[in-house]
Amino acid sequence: MTQDTVRPSGPVAPAAPTAGWSLVLPLKPLALAKSRLAPYAGPHRADLALSFALDTVTAALATPGVARVLVVTRDPAAGPRLAALGAVVVADEPGGGLNRALAHGASAALALAPDAPLAALSADLPALRPAELARVLVAVPSRGRAFLPDSPGLGTTLLACAPGSPLAPAFGDGSRARHAAGGALELRLADVESVRRDVDTGADLGEALALGVGPHTSALFALIGRS
Repeated sequence: MTQDTVRPSGPVAPAAPTAGWSLVLPLKPLALAKSRLAPYAGPHRADLALSFALDTVTAALATPGVARVLVVTRDPAAGPRLAALGAVVVADEPGGGLNRALAHGASAALALAPDAPLAALSADLPALRPAELARVLVAVPSRGRAFLPDSPGLGTTLLACAPGSPLAPAFGDGSRARHAAGGALELRLADVESVRRDVDTGADLGEALALGVGPHTSALFALIGRS
């Protein structure tokens, strides 16, 4: 997850503490999202960004142990589509970029479930598999913070914290080193490539397609292929 992933935009429902993970995903306005994919997606770039988010949220909601998924976005088209899947859309606009958006989403998640473990997850994981995400969440220690590096090993796709610990997101270029320096435990897991493969470039997209993307991204590619 990099600064290319987000910039967010009413109040969240009253607190209702329940068990299970809260996941917070950031999504910038679609017109601004995934600019580096323009050479590959052309006029479908915004649709591609939305399909990534829809597939990520679908898989996250199907993951054992996940109780709720919150998406921080002010995009007027993406918000209703994601809410229809079952996500809680946090539409406030705190300003200040990706990490401010994630901190804001984390506060909303704590208002909903104060005693639940919490994780920030990239919204551009179109190949995400629920079983692999569940494996990552089970590996998070019961105290403190932990993170999963992205496939290239420079960024971060998931940052988690136990109840009572601050999320303290430091996403962006080089976030793997920042999260480690900030005291978060790096999760070293095999066979969780779908959780590590975020998509910012054409090469990333090729790798995600090889892993097998979700239905929204797959349907969009079928449409592009017919156009």
